[in-house]
Amino acid sequence: MRRLLWPAAVLVLLLALNVFFTPSFLAIQVRDGHLYGSLIDILRFGAPLILVALGMTLVIATGGIDLSVGSVVAISGALACLRISEDAGVLAAVAPALGLCLLLGAWNGFLVAGVGIQPIIATLILMVAGRGLAQLITGGQIITVNDEAYKMIGGGYWLTVPFGVLIVLAVLAITAFLTRRLALGMLIESVGGNAEASRLAGIRSRGIIVMVYAFAALCAGVAGLMISSNVSSADGNNAGLWIELDAILAVVIGGTSLAGGRFSLAGTVLGALIIQTLTTTVYSIGVPPETTLLFKALVVTAVCLIQSPSFRAKVFRRRGGTAPPAAVAEEKARVREEVPPDGVRS
Repeated sequence: MRRLLWPAAVLVLLLALNVFFTPSFLAIQVRDGHLYGSLIDILRFGAPLILVALGMTLVIATGGIDLSVGSVVAISGALACLRISEDAGVLAAVAPALGLCLLLGAWNGFLVAGVGIQPIIATLILMVAGRGLAQLITGGQIITVNDEAYKMIGGGYWLTVPFGVLIVLAVLAITAFLTRRLALGMLIESVGGNAEASRLAGIRSRGIIVMVYAFAALCAGVAGLMISSNVSSADGNNAGLWIELDAILAVVIGGTSLAGGRFSLAGTVLGALIIQTLTTTVYSIGVPPETTLLFKALVVTAVCLIQSPSFRAKVFRRRGGTAPPAAVAEEKARVREEVPPDGVRS
């Protein structure tokens, strides 16, 4: 719970800043049979990022990284929209799109676990080639579709709630059950802590790695369906552009270490909401468009520094002579997690 304190505090601070500039920011109404308001928009537009970040969390927990999820987002939307433009049904369009995403994710896992290529290089290959594949599927054009059932995925509502939010809740619940109620989460953390030791202990680390990359690609595929259905079109060049960087930031802000090992699904969700709320804040307070990315980078940097126990310990030690007990306790806990009893890092 302590890991979630700082991300939650930052999210509350961003919401308070929006309320200062827009007093009605937190207001939620029911219009045309569905919930309406800035908070609902944050959840609706942040749903694809939350999905991608959930998949990225498990990949990072194994000590890897996946730079190809943005391209997978584009491929999924492109193939689904192409199938719908050919008068295929929604299921006939969604199934092959998600199936292809699973294969691409498994391919990433094979390159990492089977061939031994560094994760950043293995996924960089698909990041570049996948964007080209998406443009081949669309023929270099923007494919527009007009299917009400398909629009439901990313732009529809069910029981007054955005359907995309319900999909995220379902995926989050399933992921939390598999990783926290079953032994899968412990196996993932074990592989991330020391893959070779896990293999010697009888854990099929290669299979775990392939599985998490496939899961990350599947989450990216669903996110691609959301994004394309929300705008009723597929753009192989721009869909999902840089979403992989936002997903990595969300995971880091949520408290998961890039070195692998322990992970936090709740922290990842908070991190994704912080990024989406920050994007909304940029527009609400009138930050000039040409400085938007710089403003966002500065805020994310500040957030990462604030939640770093070692940074807070150094700052308070310099100012007051001693670090606050909470920061010292967090730093000691972090060291105990990273260094085993024999003093040798895994």
